[in-house]
Amino acid sequence: MDTIFALASGQGRSGVAVIRLSGPASWLAVAGLAGTLPAPRRASLRRLRAGGLDLDDALVLLFAEGESFTGEESAELQVHGSVAVVSAVQAALSAMDGLRPAEAGEFTRRALENGRLDLAQVEGLADLIDAETETQRRQALRVLSGAVGARAEGWRRDLIDFADEDVPADVTPEVRQLLSGVMTSLRAELAGYGAAERIRDGFEVAIVGRPNTGKSTLLNALAGREAAITSEHAGTTRDVIEVRMDLGGLAVTFLDTAGMREAQDPVEAIGIARARDRAEAADLRIFLLDQGVGTLVAPRPGDILAVGKCDIDRRSAADADLRLSGLTGEGISALTAMVAARLGERVAGAAVITRERHRLAIRRAVEGLERAIGALDLGLYQAEVAAEEMRHAIRGLDSLVGRVDVENLLDEIFASFCIGK
Repeated sequence: MDTIFALASGQGRSGVAVIRLSGPASWLAVAGLAGTLPAPRRASLRRLRAGGLDLDDALVLLFAEGESFTGEESAELQVHGSVAVVSAVQAALSAMDGLRPAEAGEFTRRALENGRLDLAQVEGLADLIDAETETQRRQALRVLSGAVGARAEGWRRDLIDFADEDVPADVTPEVRQLLSGVMTSLRAELAGYGAAERIRDGFEVAIVGRPNTGKSTLLNALAGREAAITSEHAGTTRDVIEVRMDLGGLAVTFLDTAGMREAQDPVEAIGIARARDRAEAADLRIFLLDQGVGTLVAPRPGDILAVGKCDIDRRSAADADLRLSGLTGEGISALTAMVAARLGERVAGAAVITRERHRLAIRRAVEGLERAIGALDLGLYQAEVAAEEMRHAIRGLDSLVGRVDVENLLDEIFASFCIGK
């Protein structure tokens, strides 16, 4: 296998830049630049030289085969983070036989191929790199730490003893009970998938109301900037305007929608139709009430009802949760706290699995167990059918962590990784 190298830290000028190497010639390449090598896993300062020229003073760190991120002999060069230094060191490495620049995600792909990570952990690493909020960070780190694989292995271990042999008549009730227990656990994981997915992808909260109820002003107050045009003229907002933010550790996109009314203007009508569709699909809606007049979208349980423009509208909030003014800021802190609390309730039972691929793998396992239990209920002569269905369920769990049926997914998964990871 080739020895690969890449800049593992960010592009551009920085205090320190990290150049990573992995493969059988890693230590030999470092020796060619640094002369002597430090002991593995012990950073040591070395002068890097190539072609008779000094390149930089660098911290050199070596990892033995089986003890590195990739599972291969590896090294890191921590050099000064100037573009010129990084370019000079990479040029020197490129000139060495057997070395080449790494492709996107190739270090992590080697970690997968060498058994250092399972496929779910690879996906967790990708999510950790992309994490924007504290909740996303914790979720991704849990997956990267092997939580999905550990849970899958537990389910698999419960099934494997019976899948490869005939089921004796006298233990059929015990086997059925075991399968039912595993299936209950799998179904609970599926039930929590929606919440886990929302943590990963983020929630959408739509601000809904009739024209001129202060929706755009409220969005600007939430965003802390002029994200939407505001005007005293009704129908100013013609499209859905989005502002994404971290709210209580959750990624939340607030949507400013067109004022909902029966429009005569065809362009405004398109905007209202889009607003209605996005509001219906949103995870939560904030309704700005207008003298008790309804909108084209009906509130659902958990939605927030508010009196908007409370700086000029002196109505009581008897029929609403809050009084808000995007202009003065009144009620904004209470609104964000309420949104965070209501969304937080929805993620309390989040599953370990986070991706549609995970859901489909577990669904496949559940279907196999359902058929296995059905076969057992038909009597001992269906024992071989039950065992085969159990093996089908195990294959579903194996695909969850990348043991089987994932070759066609790898290119797509690693396409999201940067070079050097």
